[in-house]
Amino acid sequence: MRRFGAVRQYRSGRWTASYIDPTGQRRRADETFDTKTDAEVWLSQVEADITRKDWRDPDAGAVNFEEFALKWVAERGVAPLTQELYQRLLRLHILPTFGERDLDEITPPRVREWRAERLQSTGATTVAKSYRLLKAILETAADDELIRRNPCRIRGAGKEEATERETATVEQVDALAEAIGLRWRLMVYLGAYGPLRPEEQAELRRKDVDLDDMTIRVRRAAPELSTGKRAEGPTKSEAGKRVLVLPGFVHTDLRRHLEWYAEKGPDGLLFVGEKGKPFRRSSFGRKWRRARAKVGMPEGFRFYDLRHTGHTLTTQSGATLKDTMVRAGQSSEKAALIYQHSNLERQKEVAVGLDRKVREQRAKPSDQPKQGGGGAEVVRGA
Repeated sequence: MRRFGAVRQYRSGRWTASYIDPTGQRRRADETFDTKTDAEVWLSQVEADITRKDWRDPDAGAVNFEEFALKWVAERGVAPLTQELYQRLLRLHILPTFGERDLDEITPPRVREWRAERLQSTGATTVAKSYRLLKAILETAADDELIRRNPCRIRGAGKEEATERETATVEQVDALAEAIGLRWRLMVYLGAYGPLRPEEQAELRRKDVDLDDMTIRVRRAAPELSTGKRAEGPTKSEAGKRVLVLPGFVHTDLRRHLEWYAEKGPDGLLFVGEKGKPFRRSSFGRKWRRARAKVGMPEGFRFYDLRHTGHTLTTQSGATLKDTMVRAGQSSEKAALIYQHSNLERQKEVAVGLDRKVREQRAKPSDQPKQGGGGAEVVRGA
């Protein structure tokens, strides 16, 4: 008599096996066997899994992937823009292939086939993002013991090959600021020499600006969703909350903007559109594209790329890596950086160095034709 499980033979001559699982429920093999020995070997493997605590409920993976994935996104508690990204990647790139499958039906070969098909249909960056999301969702399923092992095992499939971003020159930043118009020129300078993210600028208030000390306090952010709604909330990370010391050459533009364009009152928005409402990404994007074309910048040069100019000049001005991280509102998990500090006084020194660097480059003769007069010259004379 067997000490674990039972085997019996059908009239057809084939054999079946069953056992009592750790929860007390009888389980039957989902296949039949040619011989009694084959059935007993199968039971021995199950017994070994239970002994090693590797046994998994065979019905655990019978969970619809789409239901699990959507619940996974809802429970992450991520920022609105990140949630929107996850939902878009699922809808366009993952659910069409895996949405109707159960978790335990997603195998390594199927993941490889899906990735190969996606690489033929869309960009490598999008595929890498989609793969990382799929892997994270299935990792949670493995942690929850719904599947035995994560089927996403393609080495390097989640890595993005970042293209080298354009860096504007000081003269190009001046030209862009002039071409975009007086109402928005300060936004260009803050994007480059802050360097402030667009969603951070969208939530700046009068009370955040100290014209005497030339500082801006970044408290919150308001990224715009695809619906056009602003998702007001915390900054991208805790490092995003910071006091930013501006270089002196921005003083004239900052003062003029406060006087002419910012909403009244301490809580008034720093940047509003011509009709006095928060600016929209779509309308500002049209202005940005026209200014970019007028200056002759590449079509791929984004407003966000202005930050690269600020990073480059700040580093050239003598700022340390930590100084640059603090200024840009970036965080890092590298342990060595925990013991480095960049306080307000150091940030003022960095701003002075940045101011000097920009003025030096503006003073150099240029072979490029001037982009008109007026606005940029006002800043140079500040």
